[in-house]
Amino acid sequence: MDIVQSVALAGGLAWASGIRLYAVLFTAGMLGRFGYLQLPASLQVLENPLVLGVAGVMLTIEFLADKIPAVDSFWDGIQTFIRIPAGALLAALALGDHDPALMIAAGLLGGTLTAGTHAAKAAGRALINTSPEPFSNITASLGEDAMVATGLFAAFNYPVLFLVLLGIFIVLLIWLLPKVFRGLRLVFDRLFTRTSDETW
Repeated sequence: MDIVQSVALAGGLAWASGIRLYAVLFTAGMLGRFGYLQLPASLQVLENPLVLGVAGVMLTIEFLADKIPAVDSFWDGIQTFIRIPAGALLAALALGDHDPALMIAAGLLGGTLTAGTHAAKAAGRALINTSPEPFSNITASLGEDAMVATGLFAAFNYPVLFLVLLGIFIVLLIWLLPKVFRGLRLVFDRLFTRTSDETW
């Protein structure tokens, strides 16, 4: 695996882990196990039946939890402590066939990328959960599923294209995240103001 493919693999795994960690683990492991994806030696543990079994169970739980309003935000809160270090680890291991310095750099950058996508997902979903109807939540979740599947396909098969799209995504993320957090602050401010008024 050349350096461009390795960097695309690292970026793809880290980016998608912030949204659907267990889908990433299960998909990469299954593709590697059946010969559709050549994983570096450091990531071939994902092909292990035990890892695939656990990832498959967690993927099922996550798929269902992510479709239920409020439950999805609770799930995102728990996953904050899992997705980010896992994304950093996957990014580092994706460059396991290269220089150790590249592995460390990939881990640091991968963890940051995972944190960014996770923050955008969790904050966006919290805003959506202020809506009383569940359909926008389900639509957003299915959209995330499709986005992760498409992104991983591009990372595995069209590394240069994926890296270009990832660069665009990062620019948009830097622009969007402050706006999302401002929106969340406004929502919470209104909620607390309304609660205080009702109390008095």
